[in-house]
Amino acid sequence: MSIEVKNITKNFGQIRVLDDINLRIDSGELVALLGPSGCGKTTLLRIIAGLETADHGSVYLEDDDATLAGARERQVGFVFQHYALFRHMSVFENVAFGLRVKPRNERPSEAKIRDKVHELLDMVQLKFLQDRFPSQLSGGQRQRIALARALAIEPRVLLLDEPFGALDAKVRKELRKWLRKLHDELHVTSVFVTHDQEEALEVSDTVVLMNRGKLEQVGSPEQVYDYPETPFAYGFLGNVNRFEGALTAGKFKIGDILLDHSTPSLSPDQASVVAFARPADLDIVTAQSTQTGIPATIDRILSFGQTSKIELTSSVALTDSGKAMEYEVQWPRNRVQDAALKEGMAVKLIPTALRVFSR
Repeated sequence: MSIEVKNITKNFGQIRVLDDINLRIDSGELVALLGPSGCGKTTLLRIIAGLETADHGSVYLEDDDATLAGARERQVGFVFQHYALFRHMSVFENVAFGLRVKPRNERPSEAKIRDKVHELLDMVQLKFLQDRFPSQLSGGQRQRIALARALAIEPRVLLLDEPFGALDAKVRKELRKWLRKLHDELHVTSVFVTHDQEEALEVSDTVVLMNRGKLEQVGSPEQVYDYPETPFAYGFLGNVNRFEGALTAGKFKIGDILLDHSTPSLSPDQASVVAFARPADLDIVTAQSTQTGIPATIDRILSFGQTSKIELTSSVALTDSGKAMEYEVQWPRNRVQDAALKEGMAVKLIPTALRVFSR
């Protein structure tokens, strides 16, 4: 089932939480609402669910206006960050709950409820825990039971609010792989809220990047990561190095240094711009090299597995405040060894892909 929100605006007192949001989610998509705390992503999810009312705008489910419909009428499954399982009920009863509270004329028979619960517990691979209580489960198991309970009512839309936010990193990684696989089997239109960029990029079909109540960028994980459209999108998605400067005759000028950049659409002369480069898009040469680059000093080299992270500080003032800038470079470990890089070494940084935005 498709979801469309049109001109959604929401205020909490004097604070505008959502500002004229327009978004369409196609049937069967798995969409991540991504952004920093306070950007409005959970409020938007709750408005789609019918748990919150917009001040202005409309919500359409499969092209039907559902703006005034309640959460139950919308047939939405909702999974909370902190599970919201009933502590006094067994795993089986938690999953069966949504079926048992249906109106009498819609309620399945006890035999059908039992079969449905067993089917769902098999799906989440936890049938062996059906007689236990939530307090006897791990965090990852509780979240899978919460998801099974949401799916029991056969929702037209599945909504998840920071579903793995309360779990440790290893369990999060396992569960997001599991969620992606489950979605590929069920094809239920699903929307999940997260502030974890890696989670959004790994799991979703579409990333909706939000900032200060507005949509910053919408696209596939590859599009938003490789082709960010705004400075915020570039800075929020993945590690990034930020440079402040100007454009002079088509070159990026930082301090007294002129560098090539990869943004031909900009005017060749601008007094104030900001530029970005990913850690893998910076070369390091010795300070004695004749190549043009940003003078810097290597502070630390951290090597894990096949990759090394090199932390550096500019050795000349590159901002109006005179503050030295910190940078990060990622290289294959063997390349660091071949270049004989050492902590404390004076070097130059040369961006191989520098993206510039107007300020």
